[in-house]
Amino acid sequence: MSKEQREAIAAMLRGGPQGFEPQPVERMREDFARMMAQFAVPQVRTTDTELGGRPAVLVEPESDQRPGTILYFHGGSFSLGSPQTAMGLTAGLVTRTGCRALSLDYRLAPEHPFPTAIEDCLAAYQALLEDGVSARSIAFAGDSAGGGLTVTTTLAAKSAGLPVPGAIVAFSPGLDHTRSGATMTTKVGIDPFFTPEGMAYTGEMYLGGQDPNQELLTPAVLADLTGFPPLLLQVGTDELLLDDSVRLAQRARDAEVDVILDVTAGVPHVFQSFTGRLDEADQALDRAALFLTQRLGA
Repeated sequence: MSKEQREAIAAMLRGGPQGFEPQPVERMREDFARMMAQFAVPQVRTTDTELGGRPAVLVEPESDQRPGTILYFHGGSFSLGSPQTAMGLTAGLVTRTGCRALSLDYRLAPEHPFPTAIEDCLAAYQALLEDGVSARSIAFAGDSAGGGLTVTTTLAAKSAGLPVPGAIVAFSPGLDHTRSGATMTTKVGIDPFFTPEGMAYTGEMYLGGQDPNQELLTPAVLADLTGFPPLLLQVGTDELLLDDSVRLAQRARDAEVDVILDVTAGVPHVFQSFTGRLDEADQALDRAALFLTQRLGA
């Protein structure tokens, strides 16, 4: 393990803006894109495309592509981000698995609040199925808000009578818009990215005035995961959202679903982005790739 690397990352993040000040969403999007552009992106082939009526990016390994499709949902609190901001993670999975990925540019809040993002993700999945791609050969993967979408899109697919995907990988997923997890309190001041005030600000953009006490907004507390595919949840101990993954894993166990809760100590939200700078980031993506190749190859 890399104590020195983790401490260096923590010191770097503490050197950024502290506390929370509301900003216009346009400014937040620019700042988020600028921050994510600093992360390394492995060598892959990318092609702009369309999926389910939305723009998407096809990401392929440079050689030796193997069967399987990763449908990737980017993070950004449901109001920020794009396939480009998540390209480091998407390409990291593609190079490690050899599978292609399609990263979806779903619509963002506040212009398009809940449940628009889920509808876009479900339409993209349905388009793959209609194109003859087997559900068992598709994995949903995503980070942060996109990690939450891997779960809620699967719930929506079940409700629509569609087959569930072959596997789910979620990096630091957001799974509870009631913000009732214990770590929403115990990790205040430890989480270098999020504050409860900041999460409430972007959360209201996505909620659009709707009650968060419903399955598609708070799956960590309310979701029926019966019939779900195997799940891999990766999260760090320095996260307000830690208990979102912990509680969803328990719900998966209760529903007799194969689930791996992969918790790494002393790392921040979506720590997998720090490949090349944090050994745990590369190791976590290696574990995620192994999980995917085992499931998609079955």
